[in-house]
Amino acid sequence: MPIQTIPGALDAGVLFLCDHASNALPSDYGKLGLSEAHFQRHIAYDIGAEAMTRQLAGRFAAPAVMTCFSRLLIDPNRGADDPTLVMRLSDGALIPGNARIDAAEVDKRRRQFWQPYRDATRAMIDEMVAKGPIPAVVSMHSFTPVWKGSPRPWDVAVLWDNDPRIAKHLILALRKAGLVVGDNEPYDGALEGDTLFEHGTARGLAHVLIEVRQDLVGAPEDAKAWGDRLADVLEPILRLPEVHQIEHFPSRVHLRKSAKTK
Repeated sequence: MPIQTIPGALDAGVLFLCDHASNALPSDYGKLGLSEAHFQRHIAYDIGAEAMTRQLAGRFAAPAVMTCFSRLLIDPNRGADDPTLVMRLSDGALIPGNARIDAAEVDKRRRQFWQPYRDATRAMIDEMVAKGPIPAVVSMHSFTPVWKGSPRPWDVAVLWDNDPRIAKHLILALRKAGLVVGDNEPYDGALEGDTLFEHGTARGLAHVLIEVRQDLVGAPEDAKAWGDRLADVLEPILRLPEVHQIEHFPSRVHLRKSAKTK
């Protein structure tokens, strides 16, 4: 199965997602021509993200949906037509099994792996909305401590588009806890077609993407501790009534596109 669902209460008020939980590949894809060492790197999965997601889901008795395949096969956090959906080169590593694939193979992977994750997430949200209250969506990721030779100073990053309902409180609370927090750093949360664009922005659900630096969550016990730390911070935020309402905010992606046409 390309996805795994952690069962939880449909009325928990929050759904946790983990786009890059696994570094596994289906047997018929071998290792895509790469050595095993590459599958221990961030290019294959988000180190520590699965353990944090499991810990958070347990703390909130909430459902979670996670992938069971490596992002090297296809990236479930990219839009269906994103040019980086299947990476041919990732952080200096040429991926032989992806280098010459054609559109038919990309479509096959999209149908067999990418789409089931989107469908499972959508179905879980539909069930939670029907049960009530309206769920918030929290997506868990991790980022490398160094990129292209430059150290990244942030302990944790909060990525968001234009819906501040969770992000503004979360950034403030994490900074009050003494952490160095990236506000849409090292990545921007406004990405058309990504997981939260489809399931959060487009549906009007409160949502946020949380990234923790990988050297802080590389050991299982550290990832679990970060899951608890984030749960403590999220708990009062997820009790706010505004978080459980459907409210549409214009995406910064669309605002940028509109500005270009003027």
